Amino acid sequence: MTKLMLLFFALHDTTDGAHNGVAEKPKVKGKGKPGPISKYTRGQANVTKNVKDKKLKGYLKRNEKDARAAAAKAAKWEILLPEQQGFLEAEGMEKTYQFTQKAIVKEVDLQTQTKQFNLTLENAAPYKVDYDRTGRYLLIGGRKGHVATFDWRIGSLGFEINLNETVRDVQWLHNETMMAVAQKKYVYIYDRTGAEMHCLRNHIEAERLTYLPYHFLLASVGKAGYLKYQDTSTGKLISEHRTKLGACNVLTQNSYNAVVLTGHHNGTVEMWTPNMSTPVVKMLCHKGPVSAVAVDRLGRYVTTAGLDGQMKVWDVRTYKHIHSYFTHTPANSLHISQSGLLGVGFGSHVQVWKDAFQTKQAVPYMQHELKGPVVDDITFVPYEDVLGVGHSKGISSLLVPGAGDANFDALEINPYANKKQRQEGEVRSLLEKIPSKLITLDPNSVGRMDRGTVETIALERKKQFEANNPTKKFEPKHKMRGKSSSQRRVLRKQLNVIDERKTQLRERLEKEKQERKRKREGHTGPAPEETRSPLDRFN
Repeated sequence: MTKLMLLFFALHDTTDGAHNGVAEKPKVKGKGKPGPISKYTRGQANVTKNVKDKKLKGYLKRNEKDARAAAAKAAKWEILLPEQQGFLEAEGMEKTYQFTQKAIVKEVDLQTQTKQFNLTLENAAPYKVDYDRTGRYLLIGGRKGHVATFDWRIGSLGFEINLNETVRDVQWLHNETMMAVAQKKYVYIYDRTGAEMHCLRNHIEAERLTYLPYHFLLASVGKAGYLKYQDTSTGKLISEHRTKLGACNVLTQNSYNAVVLTGHHNGTVEMWTPNMSTPVVKMLCHKGPVSAVAVDRLGRYVTTAGLDGQMKVWDVRTYKHIHSYFTHTPANSLHISQSGLLGVGFGSHVQVWKDAFQTKQAVPYMQHELKGPVVDDITFVPYEDVLGVGHSKGISSLLVPGAGDANFDALEINPYANKKQRQEGEVRSLLEKIPSKLITLDPNSVGRMDRGTVETIALERKKQFEANNPTKKFEPKHKMRGKSSSQRRVLRKQLNVIDERKTQLRERLEKEKQERKRKREGHTGPAPEETRSPLDRFN
């Protein structure tokens, strides 16, 4: 029996509790040390001890049971992941930042060698670069109007157009069939052939663009200082926020919770959601204007760069400053790879830092000098060990070992999908579209119960009201119980419903009213024929 068959039988052992419907509890190795299943769990478990509602308690227990079983299965199937990340390792006195691109290209296979290239396009430079979610297609936009797309792995050109006007930024949308280009006055949408599809006239003089794929929202910010959200599935403008801080040319997103970050000239970084007109978080990060912002994949750390020559790392969970790095020239572009490598572009230099968030590093992981051109934009390629650089003489593709995610989820993103799979994925993503109202700082808070006491909730509301309205006095609203009970709501709905029983009851009441009136007037005997109810004639 082969090793693969033995592995298959071991993973499908019927004696395991997770396959028999019994959730396996995470194994803990030693006191306080998490087991192998802990990294697949999503937050703390719900406590159902004090829940009095039996139906809700059973529902929460079933959810926790399914979550533990899913984490146990994910930990077991981890052994089948085919690839692992590989980083550069130096021997002896050597340092990894001393390895040049020429030395790396000599040691890799022929297929990987083709991923390192340079395109000289001085006529329309500097360039903005963007890769789609699969990492297969590249979109470039020159400042002087040159826009092109191509499959950079095989060198197949998609389209190439010259717009004859300023291009400030380019952005892929949900897939490689649509893209957004921030031009001189408006934002335009183009298809895969280069034909103009839409003109977004609400986005005026946009400087930067970003796209939220799970919400189908295109966000832009520009010279007017307005942050705008456009729903690309319906074509409607969802929200428009005024930053009140003037022109803005720094924009990025937190892929963990879909919160958009903007950097401003007064050194502040603001976090925005489409359902709030004011920033949910406002941080003073630099003494001068902010030039670049980047957020890691898990949404834990934010890296900011300013014209004061500082590159700072912040913890989003506590909003505290961790440490700083100094750049000889102010960095104008930052990007974080899927594996956590930090790319920095400043002047004619490109640096890549490894493990730069939790502990301060003395030297970079890799560095590259362009020898003349000035870096304008850098972007890591998803699922590839490649870094795309847009500069004042064209674009460059650099090899960065360990940058991309070694394994991909084909149900989420499939870099090798065919035409039919791409179409099915597009329909599925539209059906699973997340409403923009659910974007919050903590995405796990949606659907969670607030276990705080009445006094605690009232105190939190008071503090929030006083913080937003310093000149007003907080007056709690006391709601009357039973005014809008379920029984009254049902009765109100039945007011305009006419049935046979209600008609008979109404006629009987009318008859009794007429009898009381005749008695008051002194009449005796049966009521006249015309005053009787039609139903009384048969009695």
